[in-house]
Amino acid sequence: MVVLTTAPLDVSALERAVADPTAGAVLTFVGTVRNHHRGRATSHLVYEAYEPMAEAELQRLLAAAAERWPIARAAVAHRLGRLEIGEAAVAVVVSSAHRGEAFEACRWIMDQIKHDVPIWKHETWATGDSEWIGPEPQENR
Repeated sequence: MVVLTTAPLDVSALERAVADPTAGAVLTFVGTVRNHHRGRATSHLVYEAYEPMAEAELQRLLAAAAERWPIARAAVAHRLGRLEIGEAAVAVVVSSAHRGEAFEACRWIMDQIKHDVPIWKHETWATGDSEWIGPEPQENR
């Protein structure tokens, strides 16, 4: 399941989508808009995407994760448009028989989203300045 939306994320719907009787673990990661970035106070974010390519790339990542780990199911949702401090920007949910695989797959999917998926973040600071933010270095993920 892949969702790109301007509406608030429905994390419960994602968790229901990955439910599986073989899964003893359901891991949910939710990335939220924080009030700072690189030492500056953040006002808000705007996310844009090349939606057809972003959806295809997210589907590819979920399939690749299923090949790497014995996960039952996985789902991703990403907000687009303007987001305020505290709002959920991205959610990754993975189910598997055991928690270790769920943790590993979830982290890998999120890292790959930040690096590979054509979703861009425009950050506006409290000063009114703004900047497009690209992929973050591995140590900041």
